Amino acid sequence: MILVDSSVWIDHLNRVATPPVQRLYDYIEMTPLLVGDLVLCEVLQGLRSEAEARLVERQLRRFEIVPLCDPELAVRAAAHYRHLRGRGITIRKTIDLIIATFCIERGHSLLHSDRDFEPMERLLGLRAA
Repeated sequence: MILVDSSVWIDHLNRVATPPVQRLYDYIEMTPLLVGDLVLCEVLQGLRSEAEARLVERQLRRFEIVPLCDPELAVRAAAHYRHLRGRGITIRKTIDLIIATFCIERGHSLLHSDRDFEPMERLLGLRAA
């Protein structure tokens, strides 16, 4: 399965034509997509009105919404952070670390347009969609 990061949903909502947004359009019809609960929060918090937020929430709920973190995954994400930091790489957002760890641990691919995921692809085995 493919989890779609907020970076792609936000570009989609803003009508920014990026390669990941094009892949999103390709995947919507033929591939089961996941929306993480924290991704849902990130997308909705950036909207300007309650009406817009309700509309986008309805659209995103067409996909399976999954919880991204539990105690075991939190411990694994922290280990990933320490591993990367030991290699001189600091991940700026804990949510990105949780999203990547969720995908790695569950065997999902991540559709994103966020450079912070690139070291996790190279060094942790995160699969990009």
